[in-house]
Amino acid sequence: MNETDAVVIGGGPAGLMAAAQIAEAGHRVMLIEAKPSPARKFLMAGKSGLNLTKDEPVDALLAHYGQAQDWLSPMIRAFDAQAVQAWARGLGQELFTGSTGRVFPTVMKGSPLLRSWLAELDARGVSRQMGWRWAGWQEDGLLFKTPDGPQVVQARATVLALGGASWARLGSDGTWAAILAARGVALAPFQPSNAALSVGGGRKMAPHFGEPIKSVAWRAGAYQGRGEATLSARGLEGGGIYPLTPALREGHPLVVDLLPDLSEADLAARLAKPRGKQSWASHLRRATKLSTVKLALLQEFGRPLPQEAKPLAQLIKSLPVRHAGLCPLDEAISTAGGVRRDAMDEGLMLTALPGIFCAGEMLDWEAPTGGYLLTACLATGRWAGQAAARYLA
Repeated sequence: MNETDAVVIGGGPAGLMAAAQIAEAGHRVMLIEAKPSPARKFLMAGKSGLNLTKDEPVDALLAHYGQAQDWLSPMIRAFDAQAVQAWARGLGQELFTGSTGRVFPTVMKGSPLLRSWLAELDARGVSRQMGWRWAGWQEDGLLFKTPDGPQVVQARATVLALGGASWARLGSDGTWAAILAARGVALAPFQPSNAALSVGGGRKMAPHFGEPIKSVAWRAGAYQGRGEATLSARGLEGGGIYPLTPALREGHPLVVDLLPDLSEADLAARLAKPRGKQSWASHLRRATKLSTVKLALLQEFGRPLPQEAKPLAQLIKSLPVRHAGLCPLDEAISTAGGVRRDAMDEGLMLTALPGIFCAGEMLDWEAPTGGYLLTACLATGRWAGQAAARYLA
């Protein structure tokens, strides 16, 4: 039997932040992670630059959390984009803000930040157990499967920061859901978020796999946005597609405007000009100046193309993209679903399990990429850690 004041289960950003808050309040903390090392998904994200947050006013930041923004609001207001940047700088990281407001470490990777973060936790006396997988409870203790056999930990407070249900190989496999459901915790089913869209590999598109589709506007249901996507054998993926995930999950069609900076009337006027001896295909290319990958999309999803200027302009401005739905859950960058808001109190403590708090992606919220995911993980981890420290006091 191991005894401590608090246990934090999950070594990702939310768990690390919670552990820091509890230890700072003077309590003994044990951080437990199922994988051999902590924060594997965090490090994977860092390979593409580690987008820490989005440098924008807090109201604009909150607007990206959809239906969850009201209950997340106090947590993110308490640890907004400015606070995230101050925290990272406090760990010795130099930062820069890109042209779109996204904030990155100057070194463009996550490992230096993680090393400083873990060193700070060590200095505060946080102990770590790696390779311990939570298996529920044994009587009134937390039960773990470990390389040395079952271990039971007794703690007065527990913070669960177990992630969602995507990228299982990095630790977020969602197996905790069955454990909590058996104890009467209300859960929303897991669904893919920030996921690629399966569109198949049509003959027209295949030569353009790997190419970015730039300067387009996407829409699905009530969601719309401008951002590039990449065409691959799997389908469409990228920052232009990911924010539309909620609508695409509900079955709304995907539509793309291939020339968002040109009005439909102006485009029709260009297409209506005499083409002389040019073929219709040559006239289309010269009149629209569509890139080859955009032309491939038009040919793939728009054939037979109208020969009249006005209907062709309408099609280019509102091209329906046939698809077979989102790619599988485990391939998604993040997940929707998890512990429902009505299963917790204001401090993110489970009402069915006093002394058990939840944080991070295991909560039922979602947000697009661009710094919003990590910001909310840090903010909810901090909030749950502070609530757990008050509970211990």
